[in-house]
This record gives sequence, C-alpha cells and structure tokens, in this order.
Amino acid sequence: MLSVSNLSVQFGKRILFDEVSTTFNTGNCYGIIGANGAGKSTFLKIISGKQDPTSGQVHLEPGKRMSVLEQDHNLYDAHTVLETILMGNKPLYKIKTEMDALYADYSDENADRIGELQVLFEEMNGWNADSDAAAMLSNLGIKEEFHYTLMGELDGKQKVRVLLAQALFGNPDVLIMDEPTNDLDYETISWLENFLANYENCVIVVSHDRHFLDAVCTHISDIDFGKINHYSGNYTFWYESSQLAARQHAQQNKKAEEKKKELEEFIRRFSANVAKSKQATSRKKMIEKLNIADIRRTSRRYPAIIFERDREAGDQILNIQGLAASSEEGEVLFKDIDLNLAKGDKVVVFSKDSRATTAFYEILNNNEKADAGKFDWGVTTTQSYLPLDNSEFFNNDLTLVDWLRQWATTEEEREEVNIRGFLGKMIFSGEEALKKSNVLSGGEKVRCMLSRMMMMRANVLMLDEPTNHLDLESITAFNNSLTNFKGTMLFTTHDHEFAQTVANRVVELTPNGIIDRYTTFDEYMQDPKIKELRNKMYAVTV
Repeated sequence: MLSVSNLSVQFGKRILFDEVSTTFNTGNCYGIIGANGAGKSTFLKIISGKQDPTSGQVHLEPGKRMSVLEQDHNLYDAHTVLETILMGNKPLYKIKTEMDALYADYSDENADRIGELQVLFEEMNGWNADSDAAAMLSNLGIKEEFHYTLMGELDGKQKVRVLLAQALFGNPDVLIMDEPTNDLDYETISWLENFLANYENCVIVVSHDRHFLDAVCTHISDIDFGKINHYSGNYTFWYESSQLAARQHAQQNKKAEEKKKELEEFIRRFSANVAKSKQATSRKKMIEKLNIADIRRTSRRYPAIIFERDREAGDQILNIQGLAASSEEGEVLFKDIDLNLAKGDKVVVFSKDSRATTAFYEILNNNEKADAGKFDWGVTTTQSYLPLDNSEFFNNDLTLVDWLRQWATTEEEREEVNIRGFLGKMIFSGEEALKKSNVLSGGEKVRCMLSRMMMMRANVLMLDEPTNHLDLESITAFNNSLTNFKGTMLFTTHDHEFAQTVANRVVELTPNGIIDRYTTFDEYMQDPKIKELRNKMYAVTV
C-alpha cells in the first residue's frame, strides 16, 4: 500500500533516519512511537509529501488516495465548514468545482464535458457527498447549524473536529494523523477510537495517548537508532513485552526453554485480556499476528519517578465548603463546591471548562482568591503542586543543580551529590545537570518540576495536566509511580489511561455545583444516570 525505500534524513551532522526501508499495509493501524526528538512528526511529513527526505523514496500504490490530518487550523478560514470537509477528498472536490464552474457558464460546447464529469462524480458517490459530510460532522459533535458557517468563525476546539472530519471523509486508502486526540473531549475520542478500530484501510498515527493507541493499533512502529521497526500488537503489548525482554536479558542464568515458556504464557494472557475489549475488529487483527519473535528489548530510558512522604498524614486531609470561582469576564466556573478529602483518596478533578480546574488548584495553593467559600488543610498534611503553567519557576539562568537546590531544606539535601541524584532519576545526568534552567524544553521543565516534587516529600500531591509535554516513556513511568503512591492526590488530566488507572474517586466541577463519586473514571463516564446529571449541571440557568 505505502512503502518507504532507503529513506535517510539528516540535519547538519545529526542523522534522524538512516537508510530506512519499510511497508505499511492495508487493514493495519500503525502507532508511531519514539522518544521526543526521534523524528515522529518529521516522518509523517515526509510520507505525506510535505517535506523531502535527504535521500530515498516514498511510494504510494497507484490509484490509492492518502488523507492527512491538517495541522494548520486557520488554513480553511475563508471556506464554509461543509466545503472544508469536501476538500478532504481532493479528486472528488476537483471534479465538483469544475462541474459547478461549467454549470455557471453553461453552453452546448461544455455539455459533453459536464456529462463526462457527472459519470466520474457518480462513480465516486459524489451525489451523496454533502449528506455523508454532514453525518461525519454530526458524529463529531458539530451541529447542523454550523455546517454553512465560515471556518474562521469557529472556536479552536470546533476547528479541530472539522479538520478531523475532513481527514476521515471519503474513506481514504491511507490515513495519516499526528496527535489526533489533542483538544478533543472524552466522547469524541471514544467515537474516533471505535471508528478507527473498525477501519478497513491503512492508518498511520502519532499519539501520546496510550488508551487511544491501545484501542486502535494493530502494530507499533518504533523509531530507534535511526530505524523504524514494526511490532505486532498495541502499545501496552509493546511496553510490557519489551520490559519482559529486558528482565529476561538480565537473567543470564535462566534456561532458554524457561524464557520461551514465559514469553508464550505472556502472549496467551495478553491475548485473553485483549479479546474482551470492545473494539473487536481491530483486536482480532492484532491477536492473530502476536509473535514471540516480536518481543525484544528497547533502548528506551525510563525516568525513575518515586514519590516518598516525610510523614503519613492523619485522617483530616482537606475540607472545602461553598467554594466558588468565576473568570475575569464574570462567567461562573464553579460554585457551591463542598468536598471532604479522605486519606488515600486519588481524585481525578475535571470539568468541561479547563479554566475551572486550574482556578480550583490555584485557590487551594493560595495563588488566587475564591469568590466565595473556604477551605482548610489538615494540620498533618504537606502539599506539593505541579501547576499547568510552570513558567514563573524558570525565570532565571541557574544551572539545574542550583535550580533544584532552592527547595532543599537541610545541609545534606543541599549537597551536589544528593541534588544530582534527584536530577539523574529524571534523566538529567552528567553535563545535562549543568544546563541553564531558562533554555529548557517543555518536557524538560516538567521533569525538573517532578524532581522538585520528589525532593519535597509531600503527603498530598496536586497535579494540573501533568502529562503535558512529556514523552510516552515519562508518561508511563509517571503513571506507574502515582498508582503506587501511598498518599493522597488531586489531579486533572486529558490522559484517559492516567485517569482510569490512578483515580479511585471522580470529582466534577460545574457552574451549578459538584458531582462527586467513589468510582473509576470509565464507570463514571459510562453511567447513564451520571450522564443525565452532567447535562443538567452544565445547563444554562436563566
């Protein structure tokens, strides 16, 4: 379907891809993974023709159509929503545009050409294009009233959905998507997961959303050492099998036969679990191809994120009464929030308006004033906070060693060997620990903030979108660490897997009060009674 031959990409002395040859086949969904900077987005740009390689070729089977999720959200601002969708199928849109122009200037001379175009248009199911596009938009939550609106008049989140509909429209033979779940809500992501899991053509996707990769992928395509290797299975299978392979490599004394048996048992257990999942078509394709030969070690470095506590908190953690907050424009973000946090609670805090959750944390950390209400932390609690915006922590030119030393409280903690220990756990070793704090990337800043939180040894953690800017390795290690954390947590995340595997309680902040349930995130989102309550709580009050 789509093949890459002897592909090389070099920037100056840096080699990103070295003589890569691989094939992407019909019926499979490939999840492209790799450390930050490995070249995931660059590879997508090259196979979609938006960037040239240094050498090598990309070949799409003749007669096949490729569709790419557009990253420039303003590109179609002058077009209506419906027209933007139709433009996703370029051959169809070209015929439609020529037909419309000929009809507008109709004459006997162009009648024959119109006839030819009509035949082609019918073969491409063009007469149903408008209704198919409208159905796709409705599935993605864009109501009919917006279908003839100009793209420039939509907000950012609506544009993302329209561009997603554009990429999916017309059943392309190869579908390429870079971070398709960004800015989508839970319901839209669930719809997309089901759509792609049952998609019969070829899908190539880059995503940091592990739940999404698990739901849709039949293969993981790993970028490492300038090469791309395909592995059968989804992300969890790749991660768990590579970890198992690493453990086996370390067990030199174990017999080969014992290792083989262990691998076979791992595949059998994994297949049994996967078979129960909802996306049956994609799962069946995946299980049929699982192979012991695919299980190999990875060269990845996973940060060692370990949150320890100086002391265990008592029973009184946090009591909130009547808390309310509004935006600068006076819009109610939340009100009437009553909440009593118990020891060991791991609460996913969320809202349809992300400003609400950020305001909630800022108030609890005394960075903002509430409109009403009060809160009291238990006397035995110590809090550590990872804010959404960490920029104020990096307005200096300190080295990372000196930057982290600011939060040391004893002479022993201030020693360089101790500071380097915390930085080393977050993969800042050797010279990297002497980097200046004001030149860090987004991911490096978050890793520094996590080093700071580990050093503070608090018994209550607050995390506002902690996975932003992190690569899959850091997200996975972070997730495992929070699952094992013995203290209490309040956290907000767009990462479905994070929310589902860490939280034992769900709190939703709405303009009309709080919804509070001891349950898992999935159970909360799928409960029809809670769904009805949520609609009511967000209803506009007159």
